[in-house]
Amino acid sequence: MTSPRSRWGKSRKLAEEKIAMSQPQVLRPPFTEQTALAKVKRAEDAWNTRDPDLVAMAYTEDSEWRNRTEFLRGRKAIKEFLRRKWAKELDYRLKKELWAYTGNHISVRFEYEWHDQSGQWYRSHGNEHWEFDENGLMKRRDASINDYPIDESERRIV
Repeated sequence: MTSPRSRWGKSRKLAEEKIAMSQPQVLRPPFTEQTALAKVKRAEDAWNTRDPDLVAMAYTEDSEWRNRTEFLRGRKAIKEFLRRKWAKELDYRLKKELWAYTGNHISVRFEYEWHDQSGQWYRSHGNEHWEFDENGLMKRRDASINDYPIDESERRIV
């Protein structure tokens, strides 16, 4: 019997390959509607792998983040933050929606669902504002997020 850990390893590898195959070109500013939508979809796909190393590759080495009340700087801090986040937010599933774009900025509305160790489900929603460098890496991320408890039967993102 395959352990859950090795099954996740295989599915993570498949997810990474799928993301890589679906992203042949680098998306750089200035953004059009088409490239902004593609950038949001790539971010959603990467975050849904719950792989901090993969997600962190989309950010500059010195990227600045505000996530709720936490302020971070750099890929190393981002990876540490994401490891903590996904250790707490179990079975995390995310949907992102393009809200606005201009030049090297994109704003998104997002919603994600997760449960804690006790099995209580939550829906988190909010907004992110992204700023990109000339190579298409995110150099700044500002996120405002609110959580509220839901019943498992109320889940919308599966």
